[in-house]
Amino acid sequence: MAKIRHNFEYYTCRAIFFIIKGKQKIAGNTLCPQGPAINRKHMESITEIFKIGKGPSSSHTMGPRKAAMQFKEKNPDAAKYEVTLYGSLASTGKGHMTDKALSEVLGCDKCEILWKPQIFLPEHPNGMKFESFSKDGNRTDSWTTFSIGGGDISDTGKRKPKKRIYPHRKMHEILKWCQENGRTFWEYVEIHEEKGVWEYLEYVWKIMQASIERGIENEGVIPGGLNLGRKAASFHIKAKMLHGGMQKRALAFSYALAVAEENASGGEIVTAPTCGSCGVVPAALYSNFRQEDFSEKRIIHALATAGLIGNIVKTNASISGAEVGCQGEIGTACAMAAGACVQLLGGTQAQIEYGASIGIEHFLGLTCDPVKGLVQIPCIERNAFAAARAIDAQVYSLLSDGTHRVSFDMVTEVMKRTGHDLPSLYKETAGGGLAELMSGE
Repeated sequence: MAKIRHNFEYYTCRAIFFIIKGKQKIAGNTLCPQGPAINRKHMESITEIFKIGKGPSSSHTMGPRKAAMQFKEKNPDAAKYEVTLYGSLASTGKGHMTDKALSEVLGCDKCEILWKPQIFLPEHPNGMKFESFSKDGNRTDSWTTFSIGGGDISDTGKRKPKKRIYPHRKMHEILKWCQENGRTFWEYVEIHEEKGVWEYLEYVWKIMQASIERGIENEGVIPGGLNLGRKAASFHIKAKMLHGGMQKRALAFSYALAVAEENASGGEIVTAPTCGSCGVVPAALYSNFRQEDFSEKRIIHALATAGLIGNIVKTNASISGAEVGCQGEIGTACAMAAGACVQLLGGTQAQIEYGASIGIEHFLGLTCDPVKGLVQIPCIERNAFAAARAIDAQVYSLLSDGTHRVSFDMVTEVMKRTGHDLPSLYKETAGGGLAELMSGE
């Protein structure tokens, strides 16, 4: 059945590409043939990118927890709850602690969870149906919804902006506005965001720092059954004995591992843009903060730019591993971190856009294949390498004048198309790749 679904998805995607005729302009570049029509939604607040909560997965833990809370609030007197998980949620839900998140909200003694990994609802791979029952066993309510990534849920499987915040939705539009008005990306955020955004980002930064500082102290085995030992503490100790560029890279590794290991253990983290990729942005910013002695204010401004970059990807493509693979999570996180770091080191807006473009471009096609459905292998290491890649992108773009051929908007569109071409085996179902080959270990 998996092979049949694989082939159906592949040829359906290719048919869409070649049936629709014409060319599409993206930031001055031509992509041909035209892909699926883009959903013309507007960008919402960057606070929707940075969400504070417990790991290990924004789509498999935060989203289901949020849905369970809403359903319980609507049906507080139910004698029993039944939750059916479909597709990716069912395939990797146990490894992502989906059942734990649901039971904590609905009650272990009142909640029954049904797993249906072979059934993919047409709206989205992360489907879930909530049902409530009275004492006599009669069903009193039923609700089907979808966890669409980043801790968000949607009854249609589509992402709807909560409120239009920004007048633009493409990087080239925002870049043009900044250049015409003599503004920076963070100033663009400041002008268009709602009041309180800076206070929120300050709190986000505190949570990010706390997750790093806990992670580099905590040792032992990460829960879940893989018997995977924490590495952040030992990496951090060894990094202190190094010098120069080697030390900077080693420290970045340790910071990213610290946050990713905290997430995998169910600790408090900030989605950036997801739980599975939560270590990249904090590691890159904390590395510069500690070693280059930047002020908190400049770090907060860099966070605003990172949030804007993630928001563009979320609006025009996807940050959900179940939709587009890990390129949407780690690739976006790398782009966010790279752009933020270029800004910290005085880069122009064009160089920031270039750094962000590099961050995604070289993760194109990255699959989401968590071993045993856990956000551990290869997820934790990917955070570390993406943080280092972000620092590389920072250096590379700063060495340039910001001029390049492959725009951020083009890379984002390619990531979206590539994600649609990937079969479900490689999109957070633990059915292919490393998850398949290591299934017996």
